[in-house]
Amino acid sequence: MLRFNEHLNLLEQSDYVYELKDTKEPELYRDIFPYDEVPRITFNYRLVPMHPPKEFWITDTTFRDGQQARPPYTVKQISDLFDFLHRLGGPNGIVRQSEFFLYSKKDKAAVEACLSKGYLHPEVTGWIRAVKDDFKLVKQMGLKETGILTSCSDYHIFLKLKKTRRQALDDYLDIVRAALENNIIPRCHFEDITRADFFGFVVPFAQALMKLSAEAGIPIKIRLCDTMGYGITYPGAALPRSVKGLVYGLRQYANVPCERLEWHGHNDFYKVLVSATTAWLYGCSAANGTLLGLGERTGNPPLEGLIMEYIGLKGRTEGIDTTVITEIADYFRTEIGYDIPPNQPFVGRDFNVTRAGIHADGLLKNEEIYNIFNTDKILSRPPRVVITDKSGAAGIASWVNACLSLEGAKRIGKDDARVQKIRLWVDEQYLQERNSSISDEEMDALVKKHFPYLYRKARKEHRV
Repeated sequence: MLRFNEHLNLLEQSDYVYELKDTKEPELYRDIFPYDEVPRITFNYRLVPMHPPKEFWITDTTFRDGQQARPPYTVKQISDLFDFLHRLGGPNGIVRQSEFFLYSKKDKAAVEACLSKGYLHPEVTGWIRAVKDDFKLVKQMGLKETGILTSCSDYHIFLKLKKTRRQALDDYLDIVRAALENNIIPRCHFEDITRADFFGFVVPFAQALMKLSAEAGIPIKIRLCDTMGYGITYPGAALPRSVKGLVYGLRQYANVPCERLEWHGHNDFYKVLVSATTAWLYGCSAANGTLLGLGERTGNPPLEGLIMEYIGLKGRTEGIDTTVITEIADYFRTEIGYDIPPNQPFVGRDFNVTRAGIHADGLLKNEEIYNIFNTDKILSRPPRVVITDKSGAAGIASWVNACLSLEGAKRIGKDDARVQKIRLWVDEQYLQERNSSISDEEMDALVKKHFPYLYRKARKEHRV
């Protein structure tokens, strides 16, 4: 059958039939994944068209995958973080959903606490195994949607589940039917899709799901799970690792609408954020992430990174409150006791801090030279300088100006005699083989000593 694509203004084939390839032996793609060697990145030079959805959004798995990487959050911490997610996503619900475990007493208490807030977004959804009895938990909690683990690579089907592809497919479809019978939206998690037989299992499974969805009149969603972080975004990369190919293939060959596709990745090969963004660009409406990127092993796409990519792609904030990112980071440090890596983008202590004198000199002349954007406005975090033996007079002057809240013509220059006195003290510290940076407390005392009037004035204005 042919259909006219109004987006591209072309006729295209719309019906593709792929039957399940029920192999006797697992397809482990040993030429790509030799295990005793680094996985290979292969190319077939096939390019697929970019197809960003009209709407795309962020979903959260902080309380599911995120809890598989650290000690469990308390119910209060989950409740507080859920408030942050609500505020971060803004009135348009850019952070659309958040998924939860449903098994323990604490899991249920956390779900109840978040549901009681009455937020439209993020919507609370569940996560269960492909076991019919688990639907009792979803119904008990009154949830409208749940994720279902439907592993799709032969690594999982043959080696973990000890099933054939046909057995796995039939079992998955049975559990999806049970969800539909209970009027619950199933979100099928295609676990390990970047090692799966795409045309021999993934597409036939997706086609069967879309058929069930049409019959029931209930949407069925598919989460593309790059469980091991194998996803590749390079042009012309071959399946099963091609992010572009996976998203395009599910849309083109299984007719899965963009709004029913979601990308879920891991950072084993440092590609987690670019893979999620690429999925958006090629037709996947939802990108799944966690706060600070915390998730199993190397973690998931950091929610704060997805927020910045979303704004960059849209060219507007859509109501997102980016300053909440700094509040979330502070909460993790002070209330949860998590030590955020200092250089982690947007949330790390040092992400907009410079120690190099030449960079500090640039900041002193014009903040835009060495600051990625107005971090004070966007994240409530003005750029800072940490004083070391590499900071020089420019770094000290920048620190002084920040301490005294001096701007414009009132800023102190690096040639100021008082700045030079502080520099001499700093240099002496390192001549004595000091191997740590100058603390904020030490610098504060030096500014108070050498700029007494301005220091008192700044503190008085700050109190007011």
